[in-house]
Amino acid sequence: MADNLTKEQRTKNMKAIKSQSALENRVTKALWKMGFRFRKNVNLFGKPDIALKKYKIVIFIDSCFWHCCPIHGNMPKSNKDYWEKKLERNISRDLEVNKFYQENGWNLLRIWEHEFKEDFNETVNKIAGFISEKQS
Repeated sequence: MADNLTKEQRTKNMKAIKSQSALENRVTKALWKMGFRFRKNVNLFGKPDIALKKYKIVIFIDSCFWHCCPIHGNMPKSNKDYWEKKLERNISRDLEVNKFYQENGWNLLRIWEHEFKEDFNETVNKIAGFISEKQS
């Protein structure tokens, strides 16, 4: 099934999706209260959610839908061709981003959205531990 929107309409819709979710804001607020200082949505390759350039640390909080979580990701039933291509491209982009940071000596952490839903505090502590370990 072809996309029922024009290319311009689809672009407008996709651009309207906010780059910062309420979850990301809760996480960064919790980390800030713990004393960590970082930048959000930095203009680095792949636009990490959290970055500490000084320590070459990038953290991505991946949505289960947009990044095709093996546990919770689901494929929309309508406009299947469009969504398959879109989500497959997201997966390959994540792999490109991972490879870029690994090849350039950065410390990379990816966290699934559902990890926060299962235990928010434990997941924030996991990020805090990662940052602390990589800073020293």
